[in-house]
Amino acid sequence: MKTYDKQNQYKRNDKKIFQKWNLKYIVYLFCLLGITQPVYAAEEIIVSAAASLTNVMEEVRQAFETQNPGIIVTCNFASSGSLVQQMDNGAPVDVFASASINHMDRAEGKGLIISSTKKIFAANELVLIVPSQSNVAINQVSELIAPEIQKIAVGHPESVPAGRYAKIFLEKHRLWEPLYDRLVYANSVRQVLDYVRRGEVDAGFVYKTDVHRLNATNKTTAGVGVKTKLDAAKSLNILYPIAVTRMTKHQKSAARFCEFVNGPAGQRILSDHGFGYSE
Repeated sequence: MKTYDKQNQYKRNDKKIFQKWNLKYIVYLFCLLGITQPVYAAEEIIVSAAASLTNVMEEVRQAFETQNPGIIVTCNFASSGSLVQQMDNGAPVDVFASASINHMDRAEGKGLIISSTKKIFAANELVLIVPSQSNVAINQVSELIAPEIQKIAVGHPESVPAGRYAKIFLEKHRLWEPLYDRLVYANSVRQVLDYVRRGEVDAGFVYKTDVHRLNATNKTTAGVGVKTKLDAAKSLNILYPIAVTRMTKHQKSAARFCEFVNGPAGQRILSDHGFGYSE
Protein backbone atom coordinates (compact mmCIF):
# COMPACT_ATOMS: atom_id res chain seq x y z
CA MET A 1 0.00 0.00 0.00
CA LYS A 2 2.82 2.35 0.82
CA THR A 3 4.46 1.70 -2.54
CA TYR A 4 1.22 2.36 -4.36
CA ASP A 5 0.66 5.59 -2.48
CA LYS A 6 4.19 6.75 -3.22
CA GLN A 7 3.76 6.04 -6.90
CA ASN A 8 0.51 8.00 -6.97
CA GLN A 9 2.26 10.82 -5.15
CA TYR A 10 5.03 10.81 -7.78
CA LYS A 11 2.42 10.94 -10.52
CA ARG A 12 0.67 13.85 -8.86
CA ASN A 13 3.95 15.70 -8.41
CA ASP A 14 4.88 15.07 -12.05
CA LYS A 15 1.50 16.41 -13.14
CA LYS A 16 1.95 19.59 -11.07
CA ILE A 17 5.46 20.12 -12.46
CA PHE A 18 4.15 19.63 -16.01
CA GLN A 19 1.29 22.07 -15.44
CA LYS A 20 3.69 24.58 -13.88
CA TRP A 21 6.13 24.39 -16.80
CA ASN A 22 3.28 24.39 -19.32
CA LEU A 23 1.97 27.63 -17.80
CA LYS A 24 5.47 29.14 -17.90
CA TYR A 25 5.80 28.12 -21.54
CA ILE A 26 2.48 29.79 -22.41
CA VAL A 27 3.46 33.01 -20.61
CA TYR A 28 6.87 32.95 -22.33
CA LEU A 29 5.20 32.43 -25.71
CA PHE A 30 2.91 35.43 -25.22
CA CYS A 31 5.86 37.57 -24.12
CA LEU A 32 7.80 36.46 -27.18
CA LEU A 33 4.93 37.38 -29.46
CA GLY A 34 4.69 40.75 -27.77
CA ILE A 35 8.36 41.37 -28.46
CA THR A 36 8.37 40.19 -32.05
CA GLN A 37 5.07 41.90 -32.98
CA PRO A 38 4.99 45.39 -31.38
CA VAL A 39 1.93 47.63 -31.69
CA TYR A 40 2.71 50.78 -33.66
CA ALA A 41 0.92 53.96 -32.50
CA ALA A 42 -0.31 56.30 -35.20
CA GLU A 43 1.49 59.64 -35.43
CA GLU A 44 -0.70 62.72 -34.98
CA ILE A 45 -0.11 66.11 -36.61
CA ILE A 46 -2.08 69.30 -35.99
CA VAL A 47 -2.96 71.53 -38.93
CA SER A 48 -4.01 75.11 -38.12
CA ALA A 49 -5.88 76.47 -41.13
CA ALA A 50 -7.79 79.64 -42.01
CA ALA A 51 -11.55 79.56 -41.41
CA SER A 52 -12.26 79.81 -45.14
CA LEU A 53 -10.56 76.42 -45.57
CA THR A 54 -12.80 74.58 -43.10
CA ASN A 55 -14.70 72.31 -45.48
CA VAL A 56 -12.02 71.73 -48.07
CA MET A 57 -9.32 70.99 -45.49
CA GLU A 58 -11.52 68.39 -43.80
CA GLU A 59 -11.84 66.62 -47.13
CA VAL A 60 -8.09 66.94 -47.75
CA ARG A 61 -7.48 65.49 -44.28
CA GLN A 62 -9.59 62.42 -45.00
CA ALA A 63 -7.90 61.80 -48.35
CA PHE A 64 -4.44 62.21 -46.81
CA GLU A 65 -5.19 59.79 -43.96
CA THR A 66 -6.45 57.22 -46.46
CA GLN A 67 -3.12 57.36 -48.32
CA ASN A 68 -1.09 57.59 -45.09
CA PRO A 69 -2.68 55.19 -42.58
CA GLY A 70 0.09 55.75 -40.03
CA ILE A 71 -0.69 59.47 -39.67
CA ILE A 72 -3.71 61.09 -38.01
CA VAL A 73 -4.48 64.73 -38.85
CA THR A 74 -6.32 67.04 -36.45
CA CYS A 75 -7.50 70.36 -37.88
CA ASN A 76 -7.84 73.64 -36.00
CA PHE A 77 -9.73 76.46 -37.76
CA ALA A 78 -9.82 80.19 -37.00
CA SER A 79 -8.93 83.49 -38.64
CA SER A 80 -5.33 83.59 -39.88
CA GLY A 81 -4.46 86.33 -37.40
CA SER A 82 -5.82 84.31 -34.48
CA LEU A 83 -3.85 81.25 -35.60
CA VAL A 84 -0.59 83.23 -35.66
CA GLN A 85 -1.36 84.48 -32.16
CA GLN A 86 -2.10 80.93 -30.96
CA MET A 87 1.24 79.68 -32.30
CA ASP A 88 3.07 82.65 -30.81
CA ASN A 89 1.54 81.76 -27.44
CA GLY A 90 2.88 78.21 -27.66
CA ALA A 91 0.00 76.26 -29.22
CA PRO A 92 1.18 72.87 -30.56
CA VAL A 93 0.93 73.16 -34.35
CA ASP A 94 2.70 71.18 -37.07
CA VAL A 95 1.33 72.84 -40.23
CA PHE A 96 0.05 76.38 -40.76
CA ALA A 97 -2.22 77.18 -43.74
CA SER A 98 -2.99 80.90 -44.02
CA ALA A 99 -5.57 82.80 -46.09
CA SER A 100 -3.04 85.54 -46.80
CA ILE A 101 0.65 85.95 -47.51
CA ASN A 102 0.63 88.82 -45.01
CA HIS A 103 -0.14 86.56 -42.04
CA MET A 104 2.30 83.87 -43.21
CA ASP A 105 4.99 86.56 -43.38
CA ARG A 106 4.01 87.62 -39.87
CA ALA A 107 4.44 84.03 -38.65
CA GLU A 108 7.79 83.82 -40.43
CA GLY A 109 8.92 87.09 -38.85
CA LYS A 110 8.20 85.62 -35.42
CA GLY A 111 10.24 82.49 -36.24
CA LEU A 112 7.16 80.25 -36.15
CA ILE A 113 7.58 78.47 -39.50
CA ILE A 114 10.35 76.78 -41.47
CA SER A 115 10.84 79.25 -44.31
CA SER A 116 12.08 76.67 -46.82
CA THR A 117 8.74 74.81 -46.62
CA LYS A 118 6.55 77.85 -47.41
CA LYS A 119 4.56 77.53 -50.62
CA ILE A 120 1.40 78.97 -52.24
CA PHE A 121 -1.20 76.21 -52.66
CA ALA A 122 -4.48 77.99 -53.57
CA ALA A 123 -6.07 81.21 -54.80
CA ASN A 124 -9.43 82.81 -54.10
CA GLU A 125 -11.60 85.84 -54.98
CA LEU A 126 -13.46 88.39 -52.88
CA VAL A 127 -17.16 88.92 -53.56
CA LEU A 128 -19.97 91.07 -52.16
CA ILE A 129 -23.06 89.08 -51.18
CA VAL A 130 -26.59 89.85 -49.99
CA PRO A 131 -29.29 87.63 -48.43
CA SER A 132 -31.07 85.44 -51.00
CA GLN A 133 -34.39 87.21 -50.30
CA SER A 134 -32.90 90.69 -50.74
CA ASN A 135 -34.14 92.94 -53.56
CA VAL A 136 -31.38 95.53 -53.17
CA ALA A 137 -29.81 96.57 -56.48
CA ILE A 138 -26.01 96.64 -56.49
CA ASN A 139 -24.46 96.57 -59.94
CA GLN A 140 -21.35 98.58 -59.13
CA VAL A 141 -19.40 99.31 -55.98
CA SER A 142 -20.47 102.97 -55.80
CA GLU A 143 -24.05 101.84 -55.12
CA LEU A 144 -23.01 100.62 -51.66
CA ILE A 145 -23.65 104.14 -50.35
CA ALA A 146 -27.37 103.82 -51.13
CA PRO A 147 -29.50 104.62 -48.02
CA GLU A 148 -31.20 101.19 -48.03
CA ILE A 149 -27.84 99.52 -47.32
CA GLN A 150 -27.40 100.21 -43.60
CA LYS A 151 -25.20 97.31 -42.47
CA ILE A 152 -22.23 95.79 -44.32
CA ALA A 153 -20.39 92.90 -42.67
CA VAL A 154 -16.59 92.61 -42.98
CA GLY A 155 -13.97 90.65 -41.09
CA HIS A 156 -11.72 92.54 -38.69
CA PRO A 157 -8.98 93.85 -41.03
CA GLU A 158 -6.23 93.20 -38.48
CA SER A 159 -6.97 89.50 -37.97
CA VAL A 160 -9.26 88.35 -40.81
CA PRO A 161 -7.66 88.34 -44.29
CA ALA A 162 -11.04 88.72 -46.03
CA GLY A 163 -11.62 91.85 -43.95
CA ARG A 164 -8.23 93.22 -44.90
CA TYR A 165 -8.95 92.58 -48.59
CA ALA A 166 -12.36 94.25 -48.22
CA LYS A 167 -10.72 97.32 -46.70
CA ILE A 168 -8.18 97.50 -49.54
CA PHE A 169 -10.97 97.16 -52.08
CA LEU A 170 -13.13 99.87 -50.49
CA GLU A 171 -10.19 102.21 -50.01
CA LYS A 172 -9.32 101.79 -53.68
CA HIS A 173 -12.81 103.08 -54.51
CA ARG A 174 -12.67 105.75 -51.76
CA LEU A 175 -15.55 104.17 -49.87
CA TRP A 176 -13.94 102.98 -46.64
CA GLU A 177 -14.47 106.26 -44.81
CA PRO A 178 -17.97 107.00 -46.21
CA LEU A 179 -19.14 103.50 -45.21
CA TYR A 180 -17.25 103.31 -41.92
CA ASP A 181 -20.32 103.80 -39.68
CA ARG A 182 -22.22 101.07 -41.53
CA LEU A 183 -19.57 98.38 -41.09
CA VAL A 184 -20.28 95.38 -38.86
CA TYR A 185 -17.10 93.55 -37.89
CA ALA A 186 -16.83 89.78 -37.67
CA ASN A 187 -14.20 87.46 -36.18
CA SER A 188 -13.96 85.30 -39.31
CA VAL A 189 -15.17 85.18 -42.89
CA ARG A 190 -17.57 82.39 -41.87
CA GLN A 191 -19.19 84.74 -39.37
CA VAL A 192 -19.69 87.32 -42.14
CA LEU A 193 -21.37 84.63 -44.21
CA ASP A 194 -23.70 83.74 -41.33
CA TYR A 195 -24.65 87.39 -40.76
CA VAL A 196 -25.67 87.74 -44.41
CA ARG A 197 -27.34 84.34 -44.62
CA ARG A 198 -29.55 85.12 -41.61
CA GLY A 199 -30.41 88.59 -42.94
CA GLU A 200 -28.79 90.36 -39.99
CA VAL A 201 -26.92 92.67 -42.38
CA ASP A 202 -27.72 94.02 -45.83
CA ALA A 203 -24.48 92.88 -47.47
CA GLY A 204 -21.06 91.43 -46.69
CA PHE A 205 -17.65 90.66 -48.15
CA VAL A 206 -16.66 86.98 -48.27
CA TYR A 207 -14.67 84.65 -50.49
CA LYS A 208 -16.09 83.17 -53.66
CA THR A 209 -15.47 79.71 -52.22
CA ASP A 210 -17.74 80.45 -49.23
CA VAL A 211 -20.65 81.14 -51.58
CA HIS A 212 -19.76 78.02 -53.57
CA ARG A 213 -19.92 75.87 -50.42
CA LEU A 214 -23.11 77.39 -49.01
CA ASN A 215 -25.08 77.20 -52.23
CA ALA A 216 -23.86 73.65 -52.93
CA THR A 217 -25.09 72.61 -49.48
CA ASN A 218 -28.41 74.47 -49.33
CA LYS A 219 -29.21 74.78 -53.05
CA THR A 220 -29.89 78.47 -52.33
CA THR A 221 -33.18 77.71 -50.62
CA ALA A 222 -35.07 80.91 -49.75
CA GLY A 223 -33.97 82.29 -46.41
CA VAL A 224 -30.77 80.26 -46.11
CA GLY A 225 -28.74 81.13 -49.21
CA VAL A 226 -26.98 84.21 -50.48
CA LYS A 227 -26.60 86.00 -53.80
CA THR A 228 -23.41 87.40 -55.24
CA LYS A 229 -23.87 90.99 -56.32
CA LEU A 230 -20.34 92.11 -57.07
CA ASP A 231 -16.97 90.52 -57.88
CA ALA A 232 -14.15 92.46 -56.25
CA ALA A 233 -11.04 93.19 -58.32
CA LYS A 234 -8.93 90.12 -59.03
CA SER A 235 -5.88 92.37 -58.62
CA LEU A 236 -6.24 91.80 -54.87
CA ASN A 237 -4.12 88.69 -55.46
CA ILE A 238 -5.70 86.53 -52.75
CA LEU A 239 -3.27 83.65 -52.26
CA TYR A 240 -3.08 80.90 -49.64
CA PRO A 241 0.36 79.78 -48.38
CA ILE A 242 1.15 76.68 -46.33
CA ALA A 243 4.25 75.81 -44.28
CA VAL A 244 5.65 73.43 -41.68
CA THR A 245 5.98 75.08 -38.27
CA ARG A 246 9.28 75.39 -36.45
CA MET A 247 7.86 73.88 -33.25
CA THR A 248 6.75 70.61 -34.87
CA LYS A 249 8.03 67.30 -33.52
CA HIS A 250 6.80 65.50 -36.64
CA GLN A 251 8.58 67.35 -39.40
CA LYS A 252 8.57 64.51 -41.95
CA SER A 253 4.84 63.85 -41.55
CA ALA A 254 4.05 67.58 -41.59
CA ALA A 255 6.11 68.00 -44.78
CA ARG A 256 4.32 65.03 -46.33
CA PHE A 257 0.96 66.69 -45.61
CA CYS A 258 2.11 69.93 -47.28
CA GLU A 259 3.28 67.94 -50.31
CA PHE A 260 -0.10 66.21 -50.50
CA VAL A 261 -1.95 69.56 -50.45
CA ASN A 262 0.21 70.79 -53.32
CA GLY A 263 0.03 67.48 -55.19
CA PRO A 264 -2.55 66.31 -57.79
CA ALA A 265 -4.99 64.80 -55.26
CA GLY A 266 -4.98 67.83 -52.95
CA GLN A 267 -5.26 70.30 -55.83
CA ARG A 268 -8.19 68.37 -57.29
CA ILE A 269 -10.08 68.64 -54.00
CA LEU A 270 -9.31 72.36 -53.77
CA SER A 271 -10.56 72.88 -57.33
CA ASP A 272 -13.79 71.01 -56.54
CA HIS A 273 -14.40 73.53 -53.75
CA GLY A 274 -13.87 76.53 -56.01
CA PHE A 275 -10.26 77.34 -55.17
CA GLY A 276 -7.82 78.22 -57.93
CA TYR A 277 -4.81 76.03 -58.64
CA SER A 278 -1.41 77.06 -57.36
CA GLU A 279 1.30 77.80 -59.91
